[in-house]
Amino acid sequence: MVAMALVPLMVAVGVAWAAVTDNMFPTESTGSSCVIGFGSHPPCQTDNREVYFYMDSSGEYKLESEDRSTVNDAIDGEYRPTDLAFHYDSSPVFEGSAETDIIYQEGSTGLPDSVAGRTWCNARGGERYNCDQQYIRIRGNGGYIYARVCHETGHAVGLQHGDYAIPWLNKTDSRLGCMVTPSAGHNHLGDNNRENIDGTY
Repeated sequence: MVAMALVPLMVAVGVAWAAVTDNMFPTESTGSSCVIGFGSHPPCQTDNREVYFYMDSSGEYKLESEDRSTVNDAIDGEYRPTDLAFHYDSSPVFEGSAETDIIYQEGSTGLPDSVAGRTWCNARGGERYNCDQQYIRIRGNGGYIYARVCHETGHAVGLQHGDYAIPWLNKTDSRLGCMVTPSAGHNHLGDNNRENIDGTY
């Protein structure tokens, strides 16, 4: 009987240890309302656990085939193992109440020289802290890398940098997984981010 009582305690301690910080929007370091517009901060949560995404396939922001593969690899490797359910939307919706959740773009328009990628909310969701449609724009010419896709996708589901987390973590702290800054620093989502995603969705 004593052994049975110890097993749940050990599991509970393991779960608490995995999430070293709360970096899921909103936290005490952010406002509680999702802000709309390019360059807005902090990132918002997506509006439900069923995440539909699209990769721009024509025009200025079209992803090249190798960049499309990188997006699929990062989603398969890092986000599909979480409680989020990612689905590719081959017929994206850009207006109304059922917009495609994440639109991936390749390009540098509007990005400051020091910024490799950006995620922003285009339309607020049903709650003040979530977004119905988010855009991810990442530079081309070698900038569309696995770690950066993991990082910007993290923002699109609400994960923040360490300086907005509670307790605060340095933005380069490896426990932030692919949410470290700069965004090329770590390939994997990691236990902390996975715990925050699963606890939210």
